[in-house]
Amino acid sequence: MNFFDENHSYQAGDIVYVFYRNPHTQDVANIQEAAVVRHPDNPNQLAIFLYETYYPLSDEIAIFQSEEEAKQAYHYFFGDDEETYF
Repeated sequence: MNFFDENHSYQAGDIVYVFYRNPHTQDVANIQEAAVVRHPDNPNQLAIFLYETYYPLSDEIAIFQSEEEAKQAYHYFFGDDEETYF
């Protein structure tokens, strides 16, 4: 299942929601609000800015335009553990 909407025109300043896995505990995932920004190393490229890190926009990141969309997908993939939101 691909959550990167290639038809959506993301712009710098957009707020999106992504799944974020704790790098120390890979079996824990959270829904996290993130910003779409211009990548500082390549101003022609957009990136997701999350936890002081830039991630290129790609189909490897589950990106949702609303918190509700992210929650629905989270429930589908991870069950009903609401404590993992934000």
